[in-house]
Amino acid sequence: MAFDDAYDALTDHEDDARWAYGTGFSDPLAGVPGDLPDGVDREDLAAYCLMLGDDALILSHRLQQWITRAPELEDELALANIGLDLLGQARLLLTRAGAAEGRGRDEDALAMRREVAEFRNVRLAERGDDDFAHLVARLCAFSVWRLELLQQLTGSRDPMLAAIAAKGVKEVTYHRDYAAQWVVRLGDGTGVSRQRMAAAVDALTPVLGELFQPHPVETRLAAEGVAVDPAGLRATFDDIWAYVLTTATLDPAAAPAVTSSTGAPAGGRDGVHGPELGEILDEMQGLARSVPGGAW
Repeated sequence: MAFDDAYDALTDHEDDARWAYGTGFSDPLAGVPGDLPDGVDREDLAAYCLMLGDDALILSHRLQQWITRAPELEDELALANIGLDLLGQARLLLTRAGAAEGRGRDEDALAMRREVAEFRNVRLAERGDDDFAHLVARLCAFSVWRLELLQQLTGSRDPMLAAIAAKGVKEVTYHRDYAAQWVVRLGDGTGVSRQRMAAAVDALTPVLGELFQPHPVETRLAAEGVAVDPAGLRATFDDIWAYVLTTATLDPAAAPAVTSSTGAPAGGRDGVHGPELGEILDEMQGLARSVPGGAW
């Protein structure tokens, strides 16, 4: 197809399937039964989907903030693609949450119309990054944890959750590998890069324990074969995390131990967040809230 100039090519809509704003995309969940599994509480399923969806949504926004700040153009593209992957997961999970709760809220309403205390993401997703080392260390830890979670979730009794998880496994496998390569590169690099990566790993410790702390919703749904008990992810996480740090010539034993207990204080799953989440929502929701009902 020939065009007189690039603008004509961009504004041609005869073949919308080629474009991100086109209409030619196939539904990744087409044909997957959307009915709730028998005996599963609607509110529990909605809350669980919000947890996983909010994790992806908030971290996606954090990654977007690094566009133009990454060390190389290739890394900006990589972070943009990872952010888009997570945004896609968030859309599917928030849509499932809205359908499960049955209150007429779609993905946009759940993303743009909730307040801080209504978000259920783990605090690891919302924390800021002092530098690139902190970013890739956080992304690596998050991806190691989320990949194991999604792999187990592919066996969910909810066909929709299982399908979303199966799609996410392919994406998060790349996220984990990309971030792990940077952890190794910086940890086994110069004296300065090693120092920064060691500091980044130490800074993660206070928020890692929350990843393995079961919430009552997760416990109930895991017993029904729908969700994953996060406590069961701990052994695999520890093994992979220790392997990455060892490969990066960082001593895993030197990093503060990751602890979790049944008596842990309320966290992100309970709507308890740090000031960082309020800053994210101010930025993310600002336009949507300023033009109620607006469409783009």
